[in-house]
Amino acid sequence: MIDVFLTVDVEVWCDGWKDIDAKFPSAFQRYIYGPTSRGDYGLPYQLHQLQEHGLTGVFFVEPLFSTRFGLERLSEILSLIREKDHEVQLHMHTEWVDESNEPLLDNIRGKKQFLRYFSLEEQTILIRAGMNLIESAGGPSVNAFRAGSFGFNTETLQALAANRIAFDSSYNASMFGLDSGVSPTVPLVEPAECEGVYEYPMTVFHSGTRSLRHVQITACSSREMEGLLWQALESERKAFVILSHNFELLDSAMNRPDEIVVGRFRRLCSFLDRHRDCFRVRGFHGLIPAPVLSQPAPLTSPIWKTGLRMMEQGLRRGFR
Repeated sequence: MIDVFLTVDVEVWCDGWKDIDAKFPSAFQRYIYGPTSRGDYGLPYQLHQLQEHGLTGVFFVEPLFSTRFGLERLSEILSLIREKDHEVQLHMHTEWVDESNEPLLDNIRGKKQFLRYFSLEEQTILIRAGMNLIESAGGPSVNAFRAGSFGFNTETLQALAANRIAFDSSYNASMFGLDSGVSPTVPLVEPAECEGVYEYPMTVFHSGTRSLRHVQITACSSREMEGLLWQALESERKAFVILSHNFELLDSAMNRPDEIVVGRFRRLCSFLDRHRDCFRVRGFHGLIPAPVLSQPAPLTSPIWKTGLRMMEQGLRRGFR
């Protein structure tokens, strides 16, 4: 069997930084609940689909927005997740740092998009603040982390170790991977121990193009994901990490469901449900680390599947 992590990054954005206090109430409803004329397709829909198939999701929740808008909304998000018995972990987008009503750090002015732009001491403080916000809003103690936009570095892992967070899932070989300083010469595609933390990287693959692609619901077809899962199992990989977001099942205008992505998500849940004798869908709590001694090559997907996905993506753009 192989451990599969269905991870969802849970975020709220106000579509810009002007008038965010006025924009936030409607933005929260749109990003978290995803109301459309055909029903809600946000976080509760994802939670329901996972529950219908008996699968555990890992929800990396971004809490820094609550330093501007209060703990009540963060608590609402955590309640939705915990009511369905899914796992809450810590996510962090540092664009919120300078928006806090009370300073999170000294002498912070302006936006810093990535956590890697902060010093070790600052990262340690911010991660601790995120943990405290989740616990103050009624959430559990976390043991896993993902940096916003995968913008982390080796100091992030040191900061996690200082905060007793055992697992990280910020490494993405297709984005900032080698540049992160974590395994700077060999891309991580399997679990590894670094700076006292166990890194569970995003699953990436070659699809017949020059660049790597990570496994994300909006970026991969069902054929690709299923083929890669079988390939990972057959090659005895330790982990397979899939990415989604709470708002990914909506179209770009966020006013109707993206039927193609909704279909992908439902088929993925059904596939993992049918093949639970091969794929263990789980979270990080209770996980016994399985670091590998040497990193294998990334998975591969045939060019014909890439072509079909590109046609599918073209249809998605045509529906917008």
